[in-house]
Order: sequence, then C-alpha cells, then structure tokens
Amino acid sequence: MTMLQVARAGSFHVVHLPVADDFDFWRDCARALIQAQVPPDRISWIEPGGSGDLFAQGDHGVPTPTSGAPPVRANRRFVNLARNAALHSDPERFALLYRLLWRLQANPGMMEDKADDDVRKIEELDKNVRRDSHKMHAFVRFRLVEADEAEGGDRYVAWFEPDHHILRANAGFFMRRFANMRWSILTPRGSLHWDGETMTEGPAAERSDAPQGDPMEDLWRTYYASIFNPARLKIGAMLKEMPKKYWKNMPEAALIPELVAGAQSREAKMVEKGALEFDERPETLAAIDKAISACRECPIGLLDNHAVMGEGPQDAALMIVGEQPGDQEDIKGRPFVGPAGQLLDDHLQMAGIDRSAAYVTNAVKHFKYVQRGKRRIHQSPAAKEIDTCRWWMESERAIVQPKLVLAMGASAARGMLGKTVSISKARGAPIQLEDGSELWVTAHPSYLLRLDGAARDEQVRLFDNDLRAVRQRLEEIAQRA
Repeated sequence: MTMLQVARAGSFHVVHLPVADDFDFWRDCARALIQAQVPPDRISWIEPGGSGDLFAQGDHGVPTPTSGAPPVRANRRFVNLARNAALHSDPERFALLYRLLWRLQANPGMMEDKADDDVRKIEELDKNVRRDSHKMHAFVRFRLVEADEAEGGDRYVAWFEPDHHILRANAGFFMRRFANMRWSILTPRGSLHWDGETMTEGPAAERSDAPQGDPMEDLWRTYYASIFNPARLKIGAMLKEMPKKYWKNMPEAALIPELVAGAQSREAKMVEKGALEFDERPETLAAIDKAISACRECPIGLLDNHAVMGEGPQDAALMIVGEQPGDQEDIKGRPFVGPAGQLLDDHLQMAGIDRSAAYVTNAVKHFKYVQRGKRRIHQSPAAKEIDTCRWWMESERAIVQPKLVLAMGASAARGMLGKTVSISKARGAPIQLEDGSELWVTAHPSYLLRLDGAARDEQVRLFDNDLRAVRQRLEEIAQRA
C-alpha cells in the first residue's frame, strides 16, 4: 500500500489506514486532503477490519491540492491531543480529527473554546487514552517463564487488556524500565517482545497464552500485605484507580477483600499504638514546644523543617486549629503567618473575632512538602500522620482548656475527632466534645485561595457565616459564665 491510498468516487474519498494507531499516516493523508479542499463530509476513514461507505466506490488515486494552496495550519495543542486521540478505540476518531483540522484553517484559535463540542470530544478521547496508558504502566504484572540458557535465559511474560490502541505507544516505557529483562507483553490487540536489544511486534494473543503465576508471587503478596495502610483506605478512590477488571492479572488482588474487611480494626490499633509510643503528656506549653521539636514519630518530622508550636493566651476561650505549618510558617516559626494566615486575619476581623485573644495551632506540627527546584510544595498529611500528631494537639487543648474549638479543614477536623468528616455536612452547628467544650468545623483559608469566580464568592460567604456563628456562640458562652 502506498503512503496515501485513497479510493475516489466523484468527490467522495475513502482512506484506508494500514494500522489502527498510525497517526503519522493519518496526518499525511489529512494534509493532502485539506490542500485539495476536500470537506470532512466527503471522506470516510477506514481502519483495518473496518467497513467503508457503500457509495464510495471508484478508482484509486491521490487527491491533487488546489494550485497555490496555502500550507496546512495546526497548533501544538491540536497536534498533541490528536496524536493521543488517534490511539482511541472510537471508530469515528479520525473523522473527528480531520473535522477539527478542517475548521482550524478558518479559525486558528478554536482549540481554546472549551464549549465547542469537537474540542470537548478530542479532550475526552485524549483523557481516556492517557488513563488507559496509566493503567498499563501500573497494572502490568510480569510472570517468570523458565527457559534454558540456549534460549537466552529466563523470560518474563505479562497479560494486559487495554481498552484502546496503546500497545505500541507504550513500548518505550517498558523497554526503558525493564531494559535488562527478556519480556513479552501479550494483549488481545497485539503483542510486544523485548530480548534485551531489539523490540519486535507480534500478533494478538489470548489469556491462556500467558502464565498464571510464579514462585515469586508469594513473596510479593507478603510484602503487599505488610505495606497496606488501613488509615489511608478510600474504597471508592481505590476502585477508580484500580478497577476490578485488572484484578485477575494482579497477584496481590486476592488479598484486597480481606485487607479491606479488617481495615477499621487495624486503623484503630495503629492510632492506639501511635499514642502509646509517647511518654506522659507534657504539663506546660513550653514542654510541648520542646517535645515536638524532637518528635520523629512520623515521616514529616524527618524532613528538613522545624516544628511550629501554637501561640496565644494559655486561658483562651477560643482555640483555632489549622492543618499544618506552610513554607512561611516553617521559616518564621509561627502558625498562620503566610497567605492563608493573612486571609484568616482579615476575615476574623470582619467577623469581630480578636485573633490575639485566641490560641492558634495546627493539627500537624511539621511542614510536609516535596522539593521542586528551590520551591517547597505543600503536601497534605496522611491520616496516620494526623493521628500520630493528635497527641500533641490534645496536649495543648488539655492545658489551654478552650470553651470552643474552631477546626479549619478536614485535617484539623480529623485531628480533633480521630475520624474523617465532611466539611459541608459538619459545618454550621456545634459538635459536643467529651470535656464539655464545643467543636465547630469550617473550611481552611487556603481552600479559599485556590478558588475564583462564583465558586470563591460562595465559599467565602459560607466561611464568613461560620466565623460569625462562632463569635456569637463565644458571646453566649461568656454571658453564661
């Protein structure tokens, strides 16, 4: 087949693609068709195994571009999306790509129109293909196949069922990651084989062609069970990221139902163990400050950071709890002095709450981050890290004995209650604590900083309502005392 093989019937063209994922072939065909001024509704794109238009019969030939035809225009955003979307299994994908390319010639900026149906469709195809590739990277499991030295030693074989035509596009990933192994990846759409030097393609395979297990899998299952963290278990998120269709290929999947069933009791034991690892509670705020500086009970304390103690009157009626120190708090050694703290100060003042009269602290005492060049990027603390640090916040509360605690954000609420709660469901009403004080829950100021437009206006309104309700409740408590 020539690079551009087109059957013509009058002004109707049928393009036969040699393979289902050949973007470069489609691009060359599309460029010639655009320059020949062939509109999208006069082309049928046929991939291997597909059927053509019943009325598109005629002689083979290459469309001749109109004399003086301008070069075909396509911006980088279109090319990047199209290259990925061409791997999708949607039989109409190449027609969509050509239609977009045709429209781009008259409207070069259309790819920025998020409301355009064609733009939204290509973005959806791109997203689905990227997700399928991510699943392939995450869930391919190689199994050892014994082989004698005459055949080059051991070979590893994996079975995977992609939703789209992603096999060839991901060959380089596995070649780089498993460069020193001899391996094969078998799928219903084709196969890849790497001998340590050369990558070759093979025909489609069946599940029975792949091995069912190997001796190393018992060791892997033992390791997986040991690192399973019940405190971080979110079943909905787990199933979204690891759909059950992949479980049959993963040796650790057989353990998941039992591990999930026992997660709640294991989490309780972890929290209890975390609390029992400390000595008796410090009796002064100064003693807590000294102790948290030396605390290394969770991975956050091992980072290059500084413990940040709470501050405020020791007999404050109001205790304000945030998530953790940020970059500026870590540098200055004080809570809520960065952008979120400045926003909090403004809204406290508008609500009539004197920050200097409140005790302000965080659920987690060290700054959790990842280093990106010279910047330290905030990372949310894990449930186990919050539960471990709860010992220190509870020690502060035992000394200050506030009448009312304002927890800002889900991490702060978990630090107070020992469980995760929904901010939208918990806000607006007091939660009675065992010592007789009240807990009020609201959003974290940093959440407001990440929003804009109408969404931000609404969340700011709710935040201000929460602060005004807290001020009113503090006044009622003061009058009752």
